[in-house]
Formats: sequence, C-alpha cells, structure tokens
Amino acid sequence: MNFLYNIFVHLLIFGMRVLSLFNDKTKKGVEGRRQSLEVVKKAFSKTDKILWMHAASLGEYEQGLPVLEKLKEEFPTHKILITFFSPSGYDNVVKKKHIADAICYLPFDRKSTVKEFASQFDCKLFFTVKYDYWYNLLAELKHKNVKAFVISALFYERQSFFTTYGKWFVKQLKQNITWFFHQTQHSYVLAKSIGLLNSSVTGDTRFDRVKQLRIRNNHVDFVEEFLRKEKVIVFGSSWQAEEKIAKIVSEKNERLKIIIAPHDLKRVENLKQIFPTAILYSELKNSPTLQRSNSQTLIIDSIGLLSKLYSYADVAVVGGGFHDAGLHNILEAATFGAPVIFGNHYRKNPEADQLVSANGGKSFENENSAVQFVLDLFKDEKKRLEMSEKAKQFVDKQPDSSELILQKILSL
Repeated sequence: MNFLYNIFVHLLIFGMRVLSLFNDKTKKGVEGRRQSLEVVKKAFSKTDKILWMHAASLGEYEQGLPVLEKLKEEFPTHKILITFFSPSGYDNVVKKKHIADAICYLPFDRKSTVKEFASQFDCKLFFTVKYDYWYNLLAELKHKNVKAFVISALFYERQSFFTTYGKWFVKQLKQNITWFFHQTQHSYVLAKSIGLLNSSVTGDTRFDRVKQLRIRNNHVDFVEEFLRKEKVIVFGSSWQAEEKIAKIVSEKNERLKIIIAPHDLKRVENLKQIFPTAILYSELKNSPTLQRSNSQTLIIDSIGLLSKLYSYADVAVVGGGFHDAGLHNILEAATFGAPVIFGNHYRKNPEADQLVSANGGKSFENENSAVQFVLDLFKDEKKRLEMSEKAKQFVDKQPDSSELILQKILSL
C-alpha cells in the first residue's frame, strides 16, 4: 500500500502541473512549492526549535491559530512555521500581520522532499488541522521523534479509513499521531471504532477565535454613515445564490440596508450590474456625498473587513451552502448575535447543524425559501431578536477548546 500511496503522490504532482497550465490557482501552488525549501532555509537555522502548524486552507488556519498562539506563549523562544496546501489559505495569510517566522506551501509528499525540508530546522511539535494527512511527512516526523497532533479532528463515514482498503491509512495514523483532538463526539466515536484510541473531544477551536472578535475594535470606517440607523442584512462570502437572495430582498423591502462581501472580488463587476445603484466601499473613502446617500446596497470591494461587518448585522446570510463549493464561516456572524441564514450543503460543517438546533440559524434547500424567511424575520422583530440571542448563546456555551488542547499537549 505504501508503494501505491507514493504512486498516487506522483500522479497528484503530475496532475497539478498539467492543471497549472490552465488554472491560475493551481499554478500558484505549484510555483510556490518550488520556493518552500528556500523559505525555511532563509528563516531558520538547523538548531532553531520550531512549532509547526499545517493547514490545508484558510478555514483550517483559523481553527489552528488559537492553539498556536497559546503554544507560543508557553514556548516564547521557539520559532513558528506555518504551511499551507491551498493558495487560498496561503495568499490570505502571508499578506497580513501574523505570528509566524516563516509561511510557505507544504512541499509535495515525496519521501526525499519532505526529509530534506524537515532537516532544515529542529521541529519540537507539529500539528495538522482537521483532516489534512500526508503520510510520508508524518512518518519522517515520527522518525525524528517529533510529537504530532491533530487539532479539531473531524472523522466522517465517507473517509477512506472506513473502506476495505483503508487499513493501511489507519495504521499510519496509529504509528505517527500522538493525539487526536476531536471537534465532535461523533468524530471521536468513529475514530475509536477503527482503533484510534489516543483521542479526546475538545470541541471546535474556531469558537475560541470568534469569541475574541467581540472584544476588539470592530468599527469599519463610513459604514455607520451608510446605514443611517436602518436595519441591515450582511451577505458574507456570497456566491450567485446569495446574490439572488439579496436582489429579491432588496426589491421586497426597500428600507433595508444591504451589505454584500463577495467570496471573490472578481464578482464585484457582476454585482454592479445586478445592483446598478449600489456603492462600492472604496468609493466611500473619498466621497462624503456618497456616505450620506440613500443608496440601499453597499458592495465591499476589499478583503479583511467581513468579520467586522458582521458586528453591524441584524441578519446575516453566509455563502457557499447552496452548492458544493462548501459553506463559509458562519461562526463569525453568530458570535455577534446575528441570525445566520445559509444553504443546506454543509456535510463537513457540523457547527451548522448545531446552530440550527440551537435556533440561532436556519438552512434552506433553495434561495426562494430563504428569501421568504428573511423577509418574515424583519417583519417579526420578536422572532428576530430571539434568534439573535440564541446565536450568541450558542457560541458562548462552547468550551475553551484551545486551553483544553494546550493542557493535554503539555501533559504529553
């Protein structure tokens, strides 16, 4: 099976290189990996003690970061390495202020490649987030006596571990992972069923992160002037489906203010066509007249503002759930007490079911049903406020996962 896995890795590399000829995102990942070794050589000496976090993409980074921050407090002289698989994670983090001494793409999982990469520093602790496992890397870290952990682990029935050919993968995890910190009881039970006994339920570390959002300064310049004390619905990380909802809602309730932060800034031009009277956020900075205008819709054409914008929301609609792209972060809206509306495609997001059960959110099969619910919420103030309180309570009741994980790691 090890032989077949290595064949798979080589096929993956070949496939990504071919796809990079046609896809800019894949091209970034392929070209970025060519620089990874030089990044760590430049940042670290071979005797530097390193805390290493690997995240597939941005969502996993957000889950792992609270733990990494606590580990840095415990080991202030250790340096930090963060690796990504996806350009969407790497691009979003490398350009911002962060705690890492080096950020790069995770090299392709060839034995010789990961051995050379890991030999450039003295890794004292490694953790991956959720379910991004690379078996040659884990084996190399085990060979170097590095303790490896999985933060916010999430097992589900369709994974390869639960297939007839999955025994090899399970064996590798048994050998190479020191401890699994599970998001859910269901994940914990599934892992136990295949013999992964070194594990505990610690919850989702993203709750720790979003709780911290409340205590920072969430002011966004010019937004209060645009809202003019009217009710507002924030469409976060929107795709076409959520934009359709925004359009119908704007036509049915003209008093509502609408803020749209698309998942991709390439959507801005399309949004201007859908909402011809909308204002771009970039335009507000230089135009007091626009700030005082009666325009109903504000389009956010810059990144990094969404989590703060949720603090203004009376209702939030979060994108990605009406198709297989994957539901975006609903917790950033829930922490501010916004009732959260989203599509029902979220198999890998257990927090969505939990928020719905807590009556702090609602999922829908199609856009039309969501539209009617949103309109009814703004007609029924009591119901909207009840959902708002339930959303906030849902976040408040979650355990301090990062502290639980830290204490267990220190004990090991």
